[in-house]
Amino acid sequence: MTQKVQKTYESVAWKWMRYSGILLIPLAWIHVLIQDVIVGVHAIDIDYVALRWANIGWQAYDFFLLAFTFAHGMNGLRQVLFDFVHGERARKAWSVALFIFWLLVSIIGTIALVKGARPELA
Repeated sequence: MTQKVQKTYESVAWKWMRYSGILLIPLAWIHVLIQDVIVGVHAIDIDYVALRWANIGWQAYDFFLLAFTFAHGMNGLRQVLFDFVHGERARKAWSVALFIFWLLVSIIGTIALVKGARPELA
């Protein structure tokens, strides 16, 4: 019989780190393959980006790449901070601060994706 693990912020963060890491592998490699190998860095200009961001599929793809990458990085930073911060209240405060920072940057990135694709919304 397996014991059910209690859902805490730590257990959710642990799972998210693993899930985002697994999802980042294909997202990052497909991004590199398309942008650097197929299209080529020399061909990427503002028109290419505007054309790509006009497609909702590419907007979603870039959103997931941004959100998963940044979440993975923030969770890694949180783990490194916990090597130096030992008080429970301080750890909780850092966790909340990093989560809010991740959320704000993800929202700003999403706005940039949406408004970048539709300049009339700016």
